[in-house]
Order: sequence, then C-alpha cells, then structure tokens
Amino acid sequence: MSEHLKDKNVFITGASSGIGKACATAFAREGSNLLLAARRKERIDMLARDLEKTYGVMTHSIQLDVRNNDEVTGAISALPPAWDHIDILLNNAGLSRGLTKLQDGEIRDWEEMIDTNVKGLLYVTRAVLPGMVKRNIGHVINMGSIAGHELYPNGNVYCASKYAVAAISQGLRMDLLGTNVRVSSVDPGLVETEFSQVRFRGDDRRAAQTYANMRPLKGEDVAEVVIFCATRPPHVDIAQVIVMPTDQASVNQVHRSA
Repeated sequence: MSEHLKDKNVFITGASSGIGKACATAFAREGSNLLLAARRKERIDMLARDLEKTYGVMTHSIQLDVRNNDEVTGAISALPPAWDHIDILLNNAGLSRGLTKLQDGEIRDWEEMIDTNVKGLLYVTRAVLPGMVKRNIGHVINMGSIAGHELYPNGNVYCASKYAVAAISQGLRMDLLGTNVRVSSVDPGLVETEFSQVRFRGDDRRAAQTYANMRPLKGEDVAEVVIFCATRPPHVDIAQVIVMPTDQASVNQVHRSA
C-alpha cells in the first residue's frame, strides 16, 4: 500500500469494465477511496460493493454518460460531502466505433467517438479541475492510445480523437504550470477488453481477430502503469507513457504466431 494513495479520493470514468475496472481494483488495493462512474449502473454498483468489502475503502458509484455536460456537472455538484474534493481524476471513458474508410463512415459513429473521447473528457475535467486548482493539488490522468501517436488505415476519426487527447493533455500541463496539479497521459497499444466488441457492435468473431495469435496487454497491465504515474513524488510528473505488448511494434505491426 502506497502512502501517496492511501485515503485519496480517486474519480474513474468508464469504470464498469476493462481498463477502468482494473484501475479501480488497483487503486482500492492501494487504499484509495473510489468514485466510480459509468453508464451501466448495475455493474459499477456491484464493483463498488466488491471493492469496499475486499479492501475496506470508501466507494460511491454514479450512473454517468460523459457525453452529456448537464449530467456531468449535475453529478459532480450533487456529490455527498465526503467527495467534496477529488485528488485524482482518471479520464478513462472512451470507445471506438467501426473500422472504415472516411468516405464510407457512419456519422453516428463519428459523433459517438468525438462526444465520448474528446468532449466527454473535457466536460469531466472542466467540472473537476477548478477544485484541484483552488486546493493547489491534484492529478489528472488521461487514458490515451498508441492511436494518438500513429495513424492506421480506416482508423481516421478514432485516431483523431486520441490525437486530441494527447493535445488536451499537453495543453493542460501548460495551463496548470505554476500549480501543483499534475497531468499524465497513459497510452496503451493492444489491450484485450470489450474495446473490439464495442467497435464491431457485438461481432465476437471479428473482435477476436484483433487479438488472434498474439499476446495483448490486459487491463491490469495498464492499471500498473497508472498506479506508477500516481505514486511518484509530488515534484515528479510522468507526462506521457506508451505501453505496448511485446508482440506489437506499432499500430499496425503485430507479431502473430502461426
């Protein structure tokens, strides 16, 4: 258990599965209190109960669609007194939809990715950050992607949304210069979660091909990196980390065994 994280209030979006769920478990193991948000209320309620029982930490779960700014600001302003300050914000909510050439793209897919990955991150950060600035302490950790560093065929809008996360993270560090609020971006390669099922709208066969014959990262691998960023001394800010499976060299170079 880290002295840096014990009894800290950690707000995680997209906490119901995958990387978000793994990060929630990792922070609970470190003694952090958890504010868990996701659209699937039953899942986060169950996760909150399990973590509270297993690790003895305080938890609070909220059903939240980060795409809705009124919902975000309302949820933050209505938090119980125990959550009147947030020490660490993990902007994890994000998704991809489709894998098509721009000329064949679905407008609804573009809007969902931009509204979640970019605008949702901005809405939540805007609601939480003033408190951090006022207290002159805090840490914003954004979940980026290798797709925010390299483009791949048919990934046009998703990659653009993750490039935006990288730009927002860098811009935040500039805006916060002179305060004690830190900003980190954790940018994974292939991670086996529900990501591909969401991208291909429940097509399990196509989703499985993404990770076929290679060993991808697990959510827990990414969570370890997030915890590393969060446990550095106050004068150290891990600005950006790219974490890849050993079987992946770039967005479209993956070693697959026969």
